[in-house]
Amino acid sequence: MPGLAQKLTEKYWIVAILIFGLALKLMLLASDAFPFNSDEAVVGLMARHILDGAWPAFFYGQAYMGSLDATLVAIGFALFGEAVWVIRLLQTLLYAATILTTAALGRSIFRSTRVAWIAAALLAIPPVNVMLYTTVSLGGYGEALVIGNLLMLLALRVWRQEKGFALWGFLAGFGFWAFGLTLIYTLPTGLIVLRKLWHSRAKLATTTATFSLGALPWILEGARRGFDPFLSELLGEAVSGASTGGLSSVLEHSVNLLLLGPTVIFGLRAPWSVELIAAPLAPIVLIFWLAVLGYGVSRLRTKAEDRVGRWMLAGVMATLVAGFLLTPFGADPSGRYFLPLAVPLALMAGDLFTEPSVMRAGRWAYAALGLVLIFNLWGNIQAAIENPPGITTQFDPVARVDHSYLPELVEFLEAEGEWTGYSNYWVAYPLAFVSDERFIYTPRLPYHTDFRYTDRDDRYAPYGAIVAQSPSTAYITTNFPELNQTLRDRMLQRKIEFEEMTIGPYTVFYGLSEPVSPDQLGVYLRP
Repeated sequence: MPGLAQKLTEKYWIVAILIFGLALKLMLLASDAFPFNSDEAVVGLMARHILDGAWPAFFYGQAYMGSLDATLVAIGFALFGEAVWVIRLLQTLLYAATILTTAALGRSIFRSTRVAWIAAALLAIPPVNVMLYTTVSLGGYGEALVIGNLLMLLALRVWRQEKGFALWGFLAGFGFWAFGLTLIYTLPTGLIVLRKLWHSRAKLATTTATFSLGALPWILEGARRGFDPFLSELLGEAVSGASTGGLSSVLEHSVNLLLLGPTVIFGLRAPWSVELIAAPLAPIVLIFWLAVLGYGVSRLRTKAEDRVGRWMLAGVMATLVAGFLLTPFGADPSGRYFLPLAVPLALMAGDLFTEPSVMRAGRWAYAALGLVLIFNLWGNIQAAIENPPGITTQFDPVARVDHSYLPELVEFLEAEGEWTGYSNYWVAYPLAFVSDERFIYTPRLPYHTDFRYTDRDDRYAPYGAIVAQSPSTAYITTNFPELNQTLRDRMLQRKIEFEEMTIGPYTVFYGLSEPVSPDQLGVYLRP
């Protein structure tokens, strides 16, 4: 009975931790700490189009991320209406599932409820990077974490009982379609499954068949459009700022990993900043996580029953690091690609607290854990208070747009009858979403201060067709005085009359005497 009472108490702790973590997220959401971003708007627009009967297999303008997130958001829209908070409610629920499945991994790998609740606590009060990318939707990160945890749980079941291999195969294929990032889980867990089922061709065939079934949307779309773009984007071809490849790119990615990676992974800085968070506690937190990593590596030599699980966690981390170094994804040190490391690190930290020497430290050990949690909480609150920029996905200041002025912009455009036109990626889709697509502005304007532009910003071709057929166009820019002057000069050169209005961060060129496109104005060339 005492043992049962202890287990129930520890399970109640996990529930309490989950509730606290959800309350923290909801508090930050209620304070408008997370700016609305264009990637979220695209998810919302996709969900709206799905409800209208148009289901896309992939995220608009991409070929490495499926439409699972938008499909789930569409269900939320059907239940609660079309709103930004519904998108973020889904992310919150997905993260709750991540915390619960992480606790389940703690019990499954280490046979310890202590590991489970400590790991759950470190995820419930996470570093800013984890808080950001599990609250704001970028199209599939929340789903990838849940699928990854389920793949690890199923791989352990296959290893111990030779059960669950068909479901593992389906989830591996489904994750492959939903987001290629799940490959960091599929490869190490796949080795476990392959090793265990090597003796049975029938079971391997079943696993292969269910993988194909899960990946069916990817397979069908690849057959329809050709597999080359899907494979190249899966390997990171579309990453902005990616280097050309070879040894130089590996060295560049190594610098990104070593100099920028640990600080954002351990929560020492926000992904959009290089300044330390909660600097007085930073040394303690750094020592804590280095101790966790050191202990985790040392325990890989164990002959204990949990050895396979430990190597599986290490395999996930190693696969992510290898992918970061060897593919163009390593050119993006913003922090989102490090997100999957949160679960293995939390579990390793929980395992550290089962070490007898640590347990003998008693309250001092738990005091260190408490300081890490306080540090994480401090970082999230500090980031929320410093608004702008808030807890933002934008690490380039020029891309940070204060969309609290969107209602004023919509009111102005409606009064002037400017229903179509041109803008940049960070305005076009939020404007379309909040206005129920009454205002269609295709993202054909540059926002980088060197006038760089990529056609990939134009995610949804039907918008471009609508604007091209419109008898009038307006222009909306943000944070770019040089572009504004270029537009003025080029319109005057073409003897196009126009008016100009500033609304918060938006500069609107309206009342054009004739429609004109950015290509005709030559806005992609520096003046």
